[in-house]
Amino acid sequence: MKGLLVIAAFFIVAQSAKLFAGDQVLRINAESEEHIHLLQALEKQESIELDFWLSPVSSDLPIDVRVPFASLPAVKVFLESNNIPHYVMIKDVQELLEEERANMKASRLRESRAKSFDFGAYHTLDEIYSWMDSLVAGHPRLVTKVPIGYSYEKRPMYALKFSTGGSKRPAIWIDAGIHAREWVSPATAVWTANKIAADYGHDASVTSLLDSMDIYLLIVTNPDGYVFTHTNFQNRMWRKTRSVIPGSTCRGVDPNRNWDAGFGGPGASGDPCSESYHGPRAESEVEVRNVVELIKSQGNFKSFISIHSYSQLLMYPYGYKCADAADSVELDSVAQSAARALSSVYGTSYRVGSICKIIYQASGGSIDWSYNYGIKYSFAFELRDTGRYGFLLPANQIVPTATETWQALKHIMEYVRTHSF
Repeated sequence: MKGLLVIAAFFIVAQSAKLFAGDQVLRINAESEEHIHLLQALEKQESIELDFWLSPVSSDLPIDVRVPFASLPAVKVFLESNNIPHYVMIKDVQELLEEERANMKASRLRESRAKSFDFGAYHTLDEIYSWMDSLVAGHPRLVTKVPIGYSYEKRPMYALKFSTGGSKRPAIWIDAGIHAREWVSPATAVWTANKIAADYGHDASVTSLLDSMDIYLLIVTNPDGYVFTHTNFQNRMWRKTRSVIPGSTCRGVDPNRNWDAGFGGPGASGDPCSESYHGPRAESEVEVRNVVELIKSQGNFKSFISIHSYSQLLMYPYGYKCADAADSVELDSVAQSAARALSSVYGTSYRVGSICKIIYQASGGSIDWSYNYGIKYSFAFELRDTGRYGFLLPANQIVPTATETWQALKHIMEYVRTHSF
């Protein structure tokens, strides 16, 4: 296996890299199963600290990997010696991070001067929570902030509930920010929350929906991880929770591999140092348990929607197995129509399908759990883009992303309202 021995020589240098200066994101186009196997072997080389944004699972799908600066020569030699096509998608990750930070600083200054919230900017958890209070204060008869528990590091978790009254009404669940580094997900959720509140009483569709159903929106599902990406510049790429793993020096669990749906199966790792570590048991992560308990206690959810990034996908169950869900024909029809509604805004193209068939097998995911629990209309979005910026989507794309996603969300919610009674 040419190249792997060369890579091992970079162990000490790679270990010393702490920032993202000079790190590159490579787009790799595997052309055969042999290429996939070679890349999977490369992925296991922990010493070079590769961060696969899109993992090697099929020669039909692109592979994106962030390569530390110290490991770049060896990785490129490996790819070239094995005739694996690739190109540089992000030339210097640190440059994008510095630009992102500068934009956040400028946005805070503008917000301070204007005494307003900038929906086209990324925000910290505290800023989001403060804005939630403002939204509730501005719409006290429609919006409430529902505490659903605490994170591992004892941060409160809040869902916004949009309701016009009544108890145990049919409801729609939407969550965002389950993976810490996917910043456009919570940003889209913030914009969406404001849109729902502003449109009630003015938009016939939203008004009709909320006159008969409730909407719960959890803007940041992984608060500890999200805070970690903001407060530790070198860890902007953190994905997991921040729980301590007994017997391991590595921290955190992938909260979207921790649900009780095919737990521990293919597409989830038993290695605590892996980005897709499933945890010691299903629902080991308190953040996951908090959502499960809320869903079960409310008792009347008709739809469960989870918002991620990136890749521009709209998916439905299953992920932990490749068999069709019982309602796959209907779910596909709803998702295809929603994707067309999204595309009608800016022409953004989304691929639609079951998780296992459209990307890869992934066990322990949230929408598989919700579907098995009886919530038929379970969907997951992967927002912009398709890889040019990946997890570092510029802030100037937040509002366009949220605007187009809203059309898809509204279509799904309208369908659920019509077909759940």
